[in-house]
Amino acid sequence: MSNHSAIDFIKTNIADNVGIVSNPSGLEKGTHLSNGIVLTEDIPMGHKLALEDLQQGDRVIRYGQIIGFTKTTITKGSWLNELNIEMPQPPELKDITYKKSETISQPPLEGYTFQGYKNADGSVGTKNVLAITESVQCVAGIANYVTQKIKKELLPLYPNVDDVVSLGHSYGCGVAIDVAAALVPIRTIKHIAQNPNFGDETMIIGLGCEKLRPERLLRDGDRNVNDTILYLQDEAFSGFEEIIDGIMKMAEDHLKRLNQKRRVTCPASDLVVGMQCGGSDAFSGLTANPAAGFASDLIVRAGGTVMFSEVTEVRDAIHLLVPRAENEQVAEALKNEMAWYDDYLFKGLADRSANTTPGNKKGGLSNIVEKALGSVAKSGTSTIVDVVSPGEKIKKKGLNFVATPSSDFVCGTLQLAAGMNVHVFMTGRGTPYGLPMVPVIKVSSNSKLSNRWFDLIDFDAGPIAFGTKTIEEMGWALFHLILDVASGTKKIATDKIGLYNDLVLFNPGPLT
Repeated sequence: MSNHSAIDFIKTNIADNVGIVSNPSGLEKGTHLSNGIVLTEDIPMGHKLALEDLQQGDRVIRYGQIIGFTKTTITKGSWLNELNIEMPQPPELKDITYKKSETISQPPLEGYTFQGYKNADGSVGTKNVLAITESVQCVAGIANYVTQKIKKELLPLYPNVDDVVSLGHSYGCGVAIDVAAALVPIRTIKHIAQNPNFGDETMIIGLGCEKLRPERLLRDGDRNVNDTILYLQDEAFSGFEEIIDGIMKMAEDHLKRLNQKRRVTCPASDLVVGMQCGGSDAFSGLTANPAAGFASDLIVRAGGTVMFSEVTEVRDAIHLLVPRAENEQVAEALKNEMAWYDDYLFKGLADRSANTTPGNKKGGLSNIVEKALGSVAKSGTSTIVDVVSPGEKIKKKGLNFVATPSSDFVCGTLQLAAGMNVHVFMTGRGTPYGLPMVPVIKVSSNSKLSNRWFDLIDFDAGPIAFGTKTIEEMGWALFHLILDVASGTKKIATDKIGLYNDLVLFNPGPLT
């Protein structure tokens, strides 16, 4: 037997009847806790221990919310997990009425700046990147080939350009191009090309016979086709080398213009930060996500823009978000996105329970309800000013809900299309996820992961779990890191190593 202090487990809310084991090695059977509880079995780090005796069918409460019901009798000191917890039904959307919650008014933050690249449309980039997109997957091989050639032969001649990236995807032909659901991937491809980090210099490589015409990917009102679009089937080209030479010439023209750009001092209100989590654990909702939420509130107070996403990781907390909507219209838009996704999953013979991964469960998250309640913490406490449908661009400054699936790669792709110029990614289990188009700041929820992945994690929120740092302290530190990364003065791990994921479109439309 061993005696332990209360620091070995965390109670997230006064109403909770479970605690989260915080000891990195877990707690052994027979351990005496300071509150008099004796553990009846070994419980791993991040997992729940019963703080009171529970009968079959009793509520399991974490974050002050019901995360499930016991399947059997549970004695205090026992381990609660997905095997002995029944998941509750999601909140009924029709029963959620809008009444705006009272918020504590915070003074605006003034004087915070970063060094960014100003664009003609008023947006600001945190990188200066030449992007090459495609109208159809058929040209992906050429696009990848020429991107590497440009990097090797041309990029060194233009030192003010950070990178050349290929915006590959698996769309463009063999699809029902004009059905309603086709709007999602088409506008996603179009809006990714307009990301602030590309300085309105994105090139489009087309094949010539595809259903998705490259002209549909141009910015509205842009008719400068000859400088932006190149068709591989153009009869002016004879053979592979002439095609490549044509693309290289077009790329050089774009690089010359991008090379004229310089970083200038920009207010923090020009930040557009995407908040996302992946490989979550039970600490995500205690440390990393609350710290990100605090930083989110700081960005909003500074006049900037923050987006949070992942519909299935919002669905079970929607009753907590609707009161934060700026008005009835935003509240209804939130519920409409939930309803659309409920229907989407139903038609696919799936439901939200499929979201929770084996890694989530190993990290202590018993179901999607518990995961969602911790996930929404990264949205902070600010008013939700708008709801953005998949593939659309953000239109309002402030806190936005950008509707996306929860898949890391699809969510990141859609947040890129929405216009983010910095990505903050929280993880508890660990993932090497990164994007070359925007800096991706990796935040770990626990120090055990951060110490093991010392060269993959950029920010450790773990000290919050042990009380050595507060959420406020870590939130401010993350806010300053975001400004440094946006300025290019701090290089994040994925950029140092060159670890980048492919873009993945959300395509609910049918193939033909």
